[in-house]
Amino acid sequence: MDGYKGKETTGVILLNLGGPDSLDAVRPFLYNLFSDREIIKLGPSFLQKPLAWLISALRSKKSAKMYSLIGGKSPLLEITTAQAKALEEALNQNTEHRTQSTENPPLPPFDKGGMGGFFNSSLYFKVYIGMRYWHPFIEDTVNRMISDGIKHIVVLSLYPHYSKTTTGSAVSEFKRAVEKFKVQSSKFKVQYIEQWYDFPPYIEAVAGLISKGLAEFDSKDVDILYSAHSLPESFINKGDPYLEHIKATISAVNSSLVTRHSLLGNWHLSFQSKTGPVKWLEPATGETIIRLANEGRKNILIVPISFVSDSVETSYEIDILYKGLAERHGINLRSCGCLNVSEKFIEAMKELVMREIE
Repeated sequence: MDGYKGKETTGVILLNLGGPDSLDAVRPFLYNLFSDREIIKLGPSFLQKPLAWLISALRSKKSAKMYSLIGGKSPLLEITTAQAKALEEALNQNTEHRTQSTENPPLPPFDKGGMGGFFNSSLYFKVYIGMRYWHPFIEDTVNRMISDGIKHIVVLSLYPHYSKTTTGSAVSEFKRAVEKFKVQSSKFKVQYIEQWYDFPPYIEAVAGLISKGLAEFDSKDVDILYSAHSLPESFINKGDPYLEHIKATISAVNSSLVTRHSLLGNWHLSFQSKTGPVKWLEPATGETIIRLANEGRKNILIVPISFVSDSVETSYEIDILYKGLAERHGINLRSCGCLNVSEKFIEAMKELVMREIE
């Protein structure tokens, strides 16, 4: 690829988990997931794939039922594709603006060291997506980027909070796929954005969603329940920063909410989506909802704090499972939803890329 109208093309790849795009894809998706030894070790290494095949066979029926209740597939691919399109448009609008700017353009927000300007106006951006466990696979996307002539790649993980099980696994897969091309060309350049849990535009985007969600309740007596994807405690004990990052995000968001509303009500942190018999982070979201009901709480705004895009964890677990649980216990539970393609989130991703390029 020679770029757009002679401009140098920078590729941006959004990394995410992926999800089955049909009910028939549920079992092979689960097989890919449980085959990843970086996130779960199933006995000796030579047994990893046989055991992954067995587990995926045992779990596929239950999982397929969940996906059937949210449209027969994961919404993740469609949403990530829309995010990539919106981000590409935002980045290229920015470079077009720079091309037309005056000789003294304004400094960007969060400019590092007063370097000035956003980008070299000769740049053009093309945004791709790469999924860890289903199509389009990271390796396939890397091959496509190379075929397009991309020599400068910005890797942006769509997990704000770093964990070896998410960003770590996806970035490792990307590095395996791209290594041979880096060897072939000394001009090949890769930059990584692997954590952004405290990035101010992201924090403000989340706080904005919560403020909007709170306004939809008739009562001001609302408990905020931050629900994060759980993680085996063994990873945290070995130094995984995921829990620390989650707590830092919540602290920053709460500070923003205090500024917006002058007063912050009760808030709680819980964990969802655990699988398997090992000890996971607690308390569980379902158990927390029941506890709040027993304490006489009537309104809960649930915030899917570790998810930037809707997936089976939000569309099924939160919107169906937890809402039903809350209703049975006399609680009015609503979700503030995910960032998805909100304008503030796209702007936050754009600024993340800008900052890395600078």
